[in-house]
Amino acid sequence: MSTSVARLPTADRPRERLWSLGAGALTTAELLAVLLGTGRGGQSVLDVAARLLEVSDGSLRRLAQRPRAELLRAAGVGPTKAARLLAAFELGSRTAREERPTLPRIREPEDVVHLFDNRLRDLQVEEFHLLALDSQSQVLREVLVTRGLLNSSLVHPREVFRAAIAEAAAGIIVVHNHPSGDPTPSAEDRAVTQQLAAAGRLLDLPLYDHVIIAGDRFLSFATAGLL
Repeated sequence: MSTSVARLPTADRPRERLWSLGAGALTTAELLAVLLGTGRGGQSVLDVAARLLEVSDGSLRRLAQRPRAELLRAAGVGPTKAARLLAAFELGSRTAREERPTLPRIREPEDVVHLFDNRLRDLQVEEFHLLALDSQSQVLREVLVTRGLLNSSLVHPREVFRAAIAEAAAGIIVVHNHPSGDPTPSAEDRAVTQQLAAAGRLLDLPLYDHVIIAGDRFLSFATAGLL
């Protein structure tokens, strides 16, 4: 960035603010500054971004509609910066047109089994997965936490809840398999579940269920009254 931006306190620089506060906390000019990267011709990158908005009456839509040749002539914007702007506008347009995929909804343990049985029922090693759910019990994200023998040292609450927190989940379900074909919970299964349930209560991010898939059978901790 230019000297004027470099003189700003680190916490006030657009890129640092983005990482510390999230993109939603930045002004439009700051977001454009991050995209442009550097200033030019004695202008700071914030000056260049502000000028682009000014000549577009503060409208990103109008800025995106400007001809390429006009962007290239803008003060402080060369071919590289113009290309970044055009690419960003096109990505925004494609994102707006893209339909949001239908998220699977978990209403009962059988829904969890339906998601995982083809992948887990015939595995010869244990896999432990997380489902991060929204307030409507729709799956926001699925994460493979660990592969191998299940124990409390491998399945640490930090690793389980990290993705759920990042997704702003309302709750979680965990699922793993028993290659033995017997879904009866082991002592380690119970210990891990108790540890995760306790962590969820502290984080206000409840563990709704722990489902064990074993061949064509399964066990739900919630249904069995083990939660």
